Amino acid sequence: MKISLNNFTIKQAAEKLKNGGITSVDLTRACLDAAKDNNEKINAFISFLEKEAMEAAEESDKRRKNGEVMSEIDGIPIALKDNMAMEGTITTAGSKILENFKSPYDATVVTKLKNAGAVILGKTNMDEFAMGSSTETSAFGPTKNPWDIERVPGGSSGGSAAAVASNMAIAALGSDTGGSIRQPASLCGIVGFKPTYGTVSRYGLFAMASSLDQIGPMTKTAEDAEILFNVIAGYDEKDSTSLNPKSEIRNPKQIEISNIKIGIPKEYFAEGLDPKVKKIIEDSIETFKKLGAEIKEISLPDQKYALACYYIIMPVEVSSNLARYDGIKYGFSAKDAENLIDVYLKTRSEGFGKEAKRRIMLGAYTSSAGYIDQYYNKAQKVRVLIKKDFDEAFKEVDFILGPVAPTTAFKIGEKVDDPLTMYLSDIYTIAVNLAGLPAISMPAGLSNNLPVGLHIIGPQFSDNNLLNLSKIYEGARNELPRAPIS
Repeated sequence: MKISLNNFTIKQAAEKLKNGGITSVDLTRACLDAAKDNNEKINAFISFLEKEAMEAAEESDKRRKNGEVMSEIDGIPIALKDNMAMEGTITTAGSKILENFKSPYDATVVTKLKNAGAVILGKTNMDEFAMGSSTETSAFGPTKNPWDIERVPGGSSGGSAAAVASNMAIAALGSDTGGSIRQPASLCGIVGFKPTYGTVSRYGLFAMASSLDQIGPMTKTAEDAEILFNVIAGYDEKDSTSLNPKSEIRNPKQIEISNIKIGIPKEYFAEGLDPKVKKIIEDSIETFKKLGAEIKEISLPDQKYALACYYIIMPVEVSSNLARYDGIKYGFSAKDAENLIDVYLKTRSEGFGKEAKRRIMLGAYTSSAGYIDQYYNKAQKVRVLIKKDFDEAFKEVDFILGPVAPTTAFKIGEKVDDPLTMYLSDIYTIAVNLAGLPAISMPAGLSNNLPVGLHIIGPQFSDNNLLNLSKIYEGARNELPRAPIS
């Protein structure tokens, strides 16, 4: 059976480009055609960069003809979440307040993609300023799940997840503040990798919560995630939280599965986990056992505080970061304002959506005089305890396994008016961001024809080891079907 070009993985496409079986122009055109055919139905992209993408593909083919290939992703079409700056393009962060904002510079990850010869197809849809678990808070309408268009793709990187799952792009970049790469990857049946905090530069990422945000790959395979991660990772002097270039991140040890100890936190299998999701995760644990890994039950006792801790720390950082959108410097500015204060108030009232306003107000309240010690400072102390839980666990085990999300994809509109229920979608992912750890969502199976993701968490700086373990699991796991829309 002939495979459509847009169905390729990065590895497959790179090999075809190398042996002359396809051109980047053909590959890019196939992705753009698929995106145009399906985007009205899925709404994965906010904007396409067709002219720029085709020009980049032509340049890649010329380089290849001259034997000047820049990297393994040279000529590979990749989608970009719309909170990453790209010079000369509209970058909205899914918000009305930036609907006409044209970025004057490139984010570091965009520079790295360009320097590697990648073809950037367009900007993907997302929850407004990455605030959400369903891509329903976008000012540009909700993204639909390619497995069932009546369901959400997860969030906030739902557009990137849906674009990869439906083969509109070979791969994509997303950002993860509390699970925003891994949860949509789980719900859309793709691989989503959140690297160790600081391994990928955040320069040019429109900040939501600066101590939690991390850019990472969203791909069809673990091998593709590794390829893309090694392109975008590395020290950046423009990011003060960027890790030193001599970090051990670049020196993975060879994984021997028979020497690996895997921890299963009892807290991850308590009340609230869908029984069918639980069964699929247990089957995945059994796969690791058959491969020769030692399985050990562990406890993360402070995990129960992660959600409350996150929803104090994150809104405080949101409140600070979103203060820059005031209608004066750039972006949307309200009309008919009588004075400067009126400009501020009207712009923010009209420009921000409901969820953004909710988090700004919550953050302003919990960091205000008289409450900062009671809430924010206490939450930071709990954050230390959560990280300590992981540190203690990793003295006993090499990796931790569990579910990514408590359920499969839910119906559009089902939770959007119930913030607490929505926030519980990220109950298993949030602690990883608080601790700054690497973690990945791997497709593990289907429940009622909807994907379920396996969560693999590693210690800080174990990124490449984690990816290697994911590749081993991928090779041993049963072949899974692709999304119906692809």
